[in-house]
Amino acid sequence: MINPFVESQVSNGAISYGLSSYGYDMRISSEFMIFNNAESSIVDPKKFDTNNVQKVDVSSSGYCVIPENSFALARSVEYFKIPRDVLAICLGKSTYARCGIIVNVTPFEPEFEGYITIEISNTTPIPAKIYANEGIAQVIFLGADSECMVSYKDRKGKYQNQLGIVLPRI
Repeated sequence: MINPFVESQVSNGAISYGLSSYGYDMRISSEFMIFNNAESSIVDPKKFDTNNVQKVDVSSSGYCVIPENSFALARSVEYFKIPRDVLAICLGKSTYARCGIIVNVTPFEPEFEGYITIEISNTTPIPAKIYANEGIAQVIFLGADSECMVSYKDRKGKYQNQLGIVLPRI
């Protein structure tokens, strides 16, 4: 269901990740798309302009700096394969929330499969540092009494099998 899977909570000097008491703390990869206003237009979810984002790989530094009052997209390190009788909800980690960093991820519907695109808002008036390969959000899994009638896979969900950061689709 989660690959790679970390069987226990890892925290030694890192923002924690891995299996927690009632969920799983997923990590953020070194791939980011930072919103900019250098060549930007209106943000339109029906016709997204790729000039609104700048791709950044932070493998060498180990962190990404999100400008003040700005926004970035990233992806999880883990690849998720959600069972047909499970819904997963993802919430930002308190370490980032206490710094004014808001993490938003939509629910992982039954039979969703892929890396998770993570939305990160820096609500502060100063730049914020996000650490790659460390915890970013906690995933809580809700088991159903029975399998759903129509899964995300059945509906051919537009974000099914996503492999990287995926921009808005209609």
